[in-house]
Amino acid sequence: MFRRETRVAADDETRDWVGPVLHRCPIAYAVVAAIQEENPRARIVDRGAYLRVLTPERCRVTRAAIERRTGEPFRLPPDLELIMPSFKGFLEISDDEATWSFSKRARP
Repeated sequence: MFRRETRVAADDETRDWVGPVLHRCPIAYAVVAAIQEENPRARIVDRGAYLRVLTPERCRVTRAAIERRTGEPFRLPPDLELIMPSFKGFLEISDDEATWSFSKRARP
């Protein structure tokens, strides 16, 4: 299970926080737990039909961490896209990880 926040701090405090919005479903719980494993400051806001994940400036999750939680293969990006209707920040995604960041990284 994951740690759930009952409320989020004032908007000014979380203005530069980023992360996904996930439909409430069993796989979303695994994704949230994996995010919390890799981002100890993550806050989870339970909005009933969906879960909002917020972390300061950068939120990262790996396919391996999700698979440890589900015990089954998880494909990035397609399996994440099915449960993520929205997100805050810039999203970079590969076969192995997804990263949401406050500012877009300059590519070499």
